[in-house]
Amino acid sequence: MTSPNAVGRPTPITAATVRQQPTAMPIHKYKPYDAVDIPDRTWPDARITKAPRWLSTDLRDGNQALIDPMSPARKRAMFDLLVKMGYKEIEVGFPSSGETDFNFVRSIIEEGAIPDDVTISVLTQAREDLIERTVESLRGAARATVHMYNATAPTFRRVVFRGSKEQIKAIAVDGTRLVMEYAEKILGDDTVFGYQYSPEIFTDTELDFALEVCEGVMDVWQPEAGREIILNLPATVERSTPSTHADRFEWMSRNLSRREHVCLSVHPHNDRGTAVAAAELALMAGADRIEGCLFGQGERTGNVDLVTLGMNLFSQGVDPQIDFSQIDEIRRTAEYCNQMEVHARHPYVGDLVYTSFSGSHQDAIKKGFDAMEADAAAAGTSVDDIEWAVPYLPIDPKDVGRSYEAVIRVNSQSGKGGIAYVLKNDHKLDLPRRMQIEFSKIIQAKTDAEGGEITPAEIWSVFRDEYLPVADNAWGRIQLRAGQSTTDKDGTDTLTVQAVVDGEEAVLSGSGNGPISAFFDALAAIGIDARLLDYSEHTMSEGASAQAASYIECAIDGTVLWGIGIDANTTRASLKAVISAVNRAAR
Repeated sequence: MTSPNAVGRPTPITAATVRQQPTAMPIHKYKPYDAVDIPDRTWPDARITKAPRWLSTDLRDGNQALIDPMSPARKRAMFDLLVKMGYKEIEVGFPSSGETDFNFVRSIIEEGAIPDDVTISVLTQAREDLIERTVESLRGAARATVHMYNATAPTFRRVVFRGSKEQIKAIAVDGTRLVMEYAEKILGDDTVFGYQYSPEIFTDTELDFALEVCEGVMDVWQPEAGREIILNLPATVERSTPSTHADRFEWMSRNLSRREHVCLSVHPHNDRGTAVAAAELALMAGADRIEGCLFGQGERTGNVDLVTLGMNLFSQGVDPQIDFSQIDEIRRTAEYCNQMEVHARHPYVGDLVYTSFSGSHQDAIKKGFDAMEADAAAAGTSVDDIEWAVPYLPIDPKDVGRSYEAVIRVNSQSGKGGIAYVLKNDHKLDLPRRMQIEFSKIIQAKTDAEGGEITPAEIWSVFRDEYLPVADNAWGRIQLRAGQSTTDKDGTDTLTVQAVVDGEEAVLSGSGNGPISAFFDALAAIGIDARLLDYSEHTMSEGASAQAASYIECAIDGTVLWGIGIDANTTRASLKAVISAVNRAAR
């Protein structure tokens, strides 16, 4: 409520009149993230114009976070899905963690399941026995990467490992040396071998120390032309805004030596709910590769979502180089493998993400589809060949294998646009605007009375019952049998109609300046006062067998009603439309 001020006007709402109150939450326990001093940062002006390298960690990060970790069959189904989608780097497990992961890595190698252009990756901690077991799992692989990590963040140094910076750096350097020794001894020249190192948790590690450790690792690996090193800078726990995450990447990218031989990899988690933004801004700041999981699987709030990232590129006209064209198949396989459902609101793939219930949204979507059809016709081309421009739909659902069936769904919040869209999309009926308004009130009354959603099938059933009586539901005063019209030389039409009127066979005759006018004259002879207010028609398909839909707005004994008629003959369709209105007036 507002109160009148001195001049009788309501007091305006301003920042001074809206006062948030302090809470009793223990905010003293937490400190803000550290900013990065880069006054000349360049990433805000960058654009993402090409796909990054992708690494799927579904079989490692994703799998370890499941209530029920994947069985061998589910692991294989996930691996095959990732290959089919086009991922060229796939982290397939943590072989030293147990027999399940070790045996899975062996199975895909020995069964020849890995395409020649796919590199598998395996994770290990920096302990000699674990490194040996990890490299052993790769024996016979054509292309493989060992990913080694150790914790470098202050809390881990102080609480978990109780080691100095020098000791923590030595773990990384010595572990890298061991990976190289065991790779040479076990794999030899038969495997195209790569190395990845992660200072964990990068987002909590002092930048100068993270750089020092990475430089020490590179001094051992000696990256050069044809011998890259992957440096992964993981946001194992998301701590800061995406902008600060980007600053940290730009700082590292600028200060790393041998940068041209480094693949800088970003590995965001979603603890603050901004992993996608953090990954995209890190790319703008210099990252080369993104690590994540389909639909954001992973510990706690999950790893960054590879589907959302890839589709974000697609929506901007950038080829993600990953095939999302059958998004529902991808979702079904992921749900089977993870035994977890994808949320209905999940970007691009959830059941409801292309669906509008709001009446104003539905009206805008319908108009958008209509405008695209008109633009394509004017350009003499297909709708698929012009720029996508439909309000509230960032992409064409058809491009990811979705139909338009669920784009608009109707409930008590919906309006005429949504209902009209359903009838046009499903039944090729393009209702005039005032008829949309009339029918939407009928649907609104039904949804208000019954609550919940009304399906397209139910909308069609209500529409038929209201406007299109059928043989098993032949309501109304008049049913059309046959009709014949002739035109005199002075332009007057004479119409003779065989019909059933009030249950009795009858012949109706009339004349006028067209078949509809003549029919109104015939109706007047049996006491029905009908006047034409509006008329439109369209074909419902192409070809010789195409049917026409006629819409007629009439004043029937003073009551304004719409009628519709559908027939292969346009005149007969018009007569049916008049009868539809007349019969509705008598209901």
